[in-house]
Amino acid sequence: MTISKDDKLILVTNDDGLYAAGLRALFEVMEEFGKVVIISTMESRSGMSQALTVKTPLRVKLLEENDKHRIYACNGTPTDSIKLAVNQLLERMPDFVISGINHGSNASVSILYSGTMAAALEGCLYGICSVGFSLNSFSPTADFRVCRNPIRTVIQNLLKEPLPEGVCLNVNIPAVSENQIRGFKICRQSKGNWKEEFEKRKDPMGKTYYWLTGYFNNQEPDATDTDEWALANNYVAVVPITVDMTAHWYLEKLKEKFNG
Repeated sequence: MTISKDDKLILVTNDDGLYAAGLRALFEVMEEFGKVVIISTMESRSGMSQALTVKTPLRVKLLEENDKHRIYACNGTPTDSIKLAVNQLLERMPDFVISGINHGSNASVSILYSGTMAAALEGCLYGICSVGFSLNSFSPTADFRVCRNPIRTVIQNLLKEPLPEGVCLNVNIPAVSENQIRGFKICRQSKGNWKEEFEKRKDPMGKTYYWLTGYFNNQEPDATDTDEWALANNYVAVVPITVDMTAHWYLEKLKEKFNG
């Protein structure tokens, strides 16, 4: 694949694996906007957050290449994938890092655990315009076609005006038919937490193990300016996020405590 200075170079990854339906749907839309390089793992890396591979060698294999795209398989995490691509595999810095489409919502605090959003944040750290896309469905037969037009709209807007440095987008799409999507809602991350429970089980050898279960607890179900509300009301939720995790509002008060 030859990349000219006029081509848009789009780096695509995910955390559900190279053969996930969401990645295929995203790839098909991204090819409308430029030359695409995909890098992903052969299996799921969901829940990896910003994890890096530091104790085993990273390996990458070129699986496919033509004039429009290049596809790599990597044995690392989504964050590893972005780092490898930017530092070793690409001829130049990409114009976009696009991650997803995640199989399941990454609204609210789920962003903290998400490998999909970790990849977008990693792109943001490199100063690349980055977006993570997720579909609010865990069904094995989830229809990712509903995501196509919302993705196009987001990319078209970013082509007109890229994101400011240090900001990327967390975009969650409701799992409804296209004609049921009510539009876009620019909103904030909902306050909530996962209520984790562990089921105690026995394996065939009689040894105890634990299986993580649980449910999401929305702490502000009546707030209408959050991503959780937007999804529940059939809006595409768009949350601008930043790698700066400083609690700026608390800085002065904390200074008073330590300097007083």
